[in-house]
Amino acid sequence: MMRLFAPRADSLLGQLRSPLYMRWQAGLSLFALVAVFQGPLTLPHATGWVLPTLLAVPLFVYFYLRVYLGPLRRLEGYVAGMAGTGLALWLANPFGFVLLLLSAVVLAFSPSWRRWLAGVAVMGMLALGKAWLYGDTLSTALWVVMAGLFGGFSNVAYMYSVRKDAELRLSQADVRRLATLAERERIGRDLHDLLGHTLSLVALKSELARRLALAEPARAQREMEEVERVARHALTEVRAAVTGMRRSDLAAELVSARLMLEASGVALEGELPARTDLPEHIEAPLALVLREAVTNIHRHARASRARVAIAIGDHGIDMQIGDNGRGGLAAHGNGVSGMRERVRALGGTLSIDSPLRRGTVLSLHVPLPRAPVSAAVSGLPVAGSAA
Repeated sequence: MMRLFAPRADSLLGQLRSPLYMRWQAGLSLFALVAVFQGPLTLPHATGWVLPTLLAVPLFVYFYLRVYLGPLRRLEGYVAGMAGTGLALWLANPFGFVLLLLSAVVLAFSPSWRRWLAGVAVMGMLALGKAWLYGDTLSTALWVVMAGLFGGFSNVAYMYSVRKDAELRLSQADVRRLATLAERERIGRDLHDLLGHTLSLVALKSELARRLALAEPARAQREMEEVERVARHALTEVRAAVTGMRRSDLAAELVSARLMLEASGVALEGELPARTDLPEHIEAPLALVLREAVTNIHRHARASRARVAIAIGDHGIDMQIGDNGRGGLAAHGNGVSGMRERVRALGGTLSIDSPLRRGTVLSLHVPLPRAPVSAAVSGLPVAGSAA
């Protein structure tokens, strides 16, 4: 039964990142079907409508659910089934036009606004023809058209924003992919420049030492000593290069946090000191703490807003990371223990305020070993959430 109501990956709900709003809208719209049963009861001369209604409504609901759960490419076909069912019921039930109203509204989810308008026009003409042939009021046909246009317009606007959001996420993914590719190319060039000449020299001297090993052992030993010296020098350069690659800084982590949280639909506000020339042994662990906190927000917080505030003063550096998510963050879970250990190693303190369903605020203070850095701050808008 659960699989029956599970949306396909290529369905309307399956292509939404946050389908909860659409699910609620779909469920609430079905309450309009109450009018199909309640309306005829108010008409004293309405007869013979019960059985056709009991047969038509389940078929209509099936097509209606397929609009949301079935392949998006077949949406117009499902709407045609809904409209045909509604038109047929209208012949027996004076309030069967309600099914046409719902059909006109959900047609607005069509990927093509031209097909939406054409479909609304066709349903309007069918309603007009039925009203004219059977003596119904022509205003009923007008209701169908107005519902399709004005009721469907909000759905058209919503789908437009959804598609724009999807395009934005794709463009952000392209930017990150190109940035990763450029970084890989840079690292490749650096490693080639760093090790290419050194390894060629090592290979050349090793070959020479092999040839001299029997004929001139003393010279061969000198060549191998030279190989050892070159190799140790290369190892020192590689370690220095890797240390530079691994080093994290707060500014870079804020930019990374913005990209991650923006892609998750979380609005991040951040304040970064104008100067953050902190000692490397302090800045790198703090950047890792920020990264872990933002990752927690991305994965667990279910937040819509987040804030990162960093201040450097006479007594040290203070950092606060907060979100408006579900809260309830465990004191020793979700990477908190690792963050606490990093802060403790710097001689600092870390506290967490995370009431259930009221968000999370992580605050830390780390003393600075020498004269404070300038504390002038400037706003830096970023996107994300922290827990």
